[in-house]
Amino acid sequence: MANRLLGAVAAATAATLAVALLPSAGGSAPAPDRGAKSTWTEADKSGFGTARDRGSNVWFTLQQGRVSEVFYPDLSTPSVRSLDLVVVGDGFVDRPSGTAEVSRPDPASLRYTITHERAGRYRLTQEIVTDPRHDSLVVRADLVPLDGGDYRLYAVHDPALGNDGMDDRARSRPHALVATDGDLATALVSRPALRSTTSGLAGRPSDPLRDLDAGRTAAGPGNVRQAAELPPRVTIALGFGRSVAGALGQARRTVRTDWATTRTAYDRGWNRYVEALRPLPSSASDIQDEYLASALVLAAAEDKLHPGAFVASPSAPWVWGDEVKDLSSPSGAYHLVWSRDLYAFGTALWAMGDRAAARRAVDWLFGTQQKPDGSFPQNSDVAGTPVWGNLQLDEVAFPIVLARLVGKRDAATWRGVRKAAEFLVGFRYDEEDRAAPYTPQERWENQSGYSPSSIAAEVAGLVAAADLARARGHRDLARTWLATADRWQAKVKRWTVTTNGPLSDQPYFLRLTKDGRPNSGMKYAMGDGGPMQIDQRRVVDPSFLDLVRLGLVRPGDPVVRNTLSVVDDELRVDTPNGPFWRRFSHDGYGETRAGGEWVITDPGANRTLGRGWPILTGERGEYAVAAGADGAPYLRAMAAAAGPAGMLSEQVWDGRPPTGSPCCPAGEGTRAATPLVWSHAQLVRLAWTIQEGHPVDQQAVVADRYLR
Repeated sequence: MANRLLGAVAAATAATLAVALLPSAGGSAPAPDRGAKSTWTEADKSGFGTARDRGSNVWFTLQQGRVSEVFYPDLSTPSVRSLDLVVVGDGFVDRPSGTAEVSRPDPASLRYTITHERAGRYRLTQEIVTDPRHDSLVVRADLVPLDGGDYRLYAVHDPALGNDGMDDRARSRPHALVATDGDLATALVSRPALRSTTSGLAGRPSDPLRDLDAGRTAAGPGNVRQAAELPPRVTIALGFGRSVAGALGQARRTVRTDWATTRTAYDRGWNRYVEALRPLPSSASDIQDEYLASALVLAAAEDKLHPGAFVASPSAPWVWGDEVKDLSSPSGAYHLVWSRDLYAFGTALWAMGDRAAARRAVDWLFGTQQKPDGSFPQNSDVAGTPVWGNLQLDEVAFPIVLARLVGKRDAATWRGVRKAAEFLVGFRYDEEDRAAPYTPQERWENQSGYSPSSIAAEVAGLVAAADLARARGHRDLARTWLATADRWQAKVKRWTVTTNGPLSDQPYFLRLTKDGRPNSGMKYAMGDGGPMQIDQRRVVDPSFLDLVRLGLVRPGDPVVRNTLSVVDDELRVDTPNGPFWRRFSHDGYGETRAGGEWVITDPGANRTLGRGWPILTGERGEYAVAAGADGAPYLRAMAAAAGPAGMLSEQVWDGRPPTGSPCCPAGEGTRAATPLVWSHAQLVRLAWTIQEGHPVDQQAVVADRYLR
């Protein structure tokens, strides 16, 4: 019974095997077979969790009714691709799928329950946590026959230790499955004990999916996969360590603890965290569960070995690894730190009452600031090692703004602020022979130019730096920085507002200009498969609203109001859940027209289409509050876009033809990064903006200078 392939895996495995058996070219010996290519699971995660306690350095994700990527020892390092539970019955091998129900029984905890039922035959329930005291993932499973049938339960473990699934070694022991890769190891044990174990190479004859009871004792190095038969009611522990002995020790100590005790300790950690926050804002009273989910996801995204480092997402959007090797193996994807994202997280943490975490974010930023020039990398891993190599001036400015917001005035922070401010005023981009505020990349990371959004951050950063300088007695520095900020604020419309563009007969902000002359009609290549050449006057972006939110331009400014109309005509998406906005005109960063995953395409291909972004709905809500309007509809739209367990995606399906797409219902998350921590931070920040009656990250030192 148990030696049947999962139906969904059979065809793919056979195809991979056929390729592997083709003769090699020439007379050289073939390379050692390491199994099928290891990839990550798709990004449409239905759950993300970890223990609140810092004694456990394990994070997990859920996808398609299973545990997907598990991270250890930090949040930049996925070390497990998946842990599936498989049910074997008379004539079938089944695993929970997208039809499984995922929930969080306690709204104030990141404990999850997955329930899967097969047509009246059986019910499989899983509860998932991490052990607050040990480096272990814990799954409590209960297989209940509904028709009196004889069903068997198996665990299928796919390790990818150290962010690389192609060089692991697996061993089967009588009551344990262990895997190693250099100085990292996993160990899977259970209580009651595992009944059988096997290990093999994925996509090869030894693959446990071909025979769950094969009893093979070893596999690798390569893309290994392991399986074990389980009792029908069982507690499973997947332990991690720097050695097999260490991983086994973690897992065995976990299963020796009663499941109810582990679950209670896990919940208690998160419950106490929620109790320590500011009381739920009245603005979020009708979306309480989603507000709590967002606050918890935000807190869980902080690395425990590197306090203050919050990753963008624990996912790889659209399984990037299926298309481009350097995006997946090892996977950088979104489990990296961007200072722009971290600014959004810090402002949300500050607003919701976790002020210590907001200050840790500032400490981490200036602790990893680039030396000697004072800039910040495009992104980095949680240890601060740069990963992608570009420069974005808003990412240099935002750490300054956040430092002032959270009251960081110590000597170390001041040294970092000074270096960053000096970098901004002195920056020159040699490739284009342009000086700041011209930025080599703006917030969407695929264009250089004069960006309203980037300029807003740069001006706010210099004003904040000047205020910190004055407080330390550096009045000359403060005057210099303020003079630069004032000049840039005075010229932002001259650089970025067109008066002869084709989208309106009134002036409007552009996404950016390449030449600082918004009426010139200069053309550029859009990127992400968009137009090969497009007039800069035809490209708008809601991000100009940063000028309002940060306090540089009034919300009632005629150019702002007209640009809102243009943006709505070009980019607004109305869905059953409410309005969302695309990033910019002709954006190609999203699913294909048929709903397939995003892929890198040639310029002008127009095969992929950017969809609506929840963060832009949140930013529009912040504008509404600044303009004296109601932000609640935007908050409700964001909350409605969340999945059943509260996860918010980077993008929502926009309903463009073809209708009935295999992707997702209109207004709900796509297979972009999920959860996107920025989406959750934006929801929290909007809730508090509505509560306070003004944008919570707008600082009076900026607004009083330019709006009073």
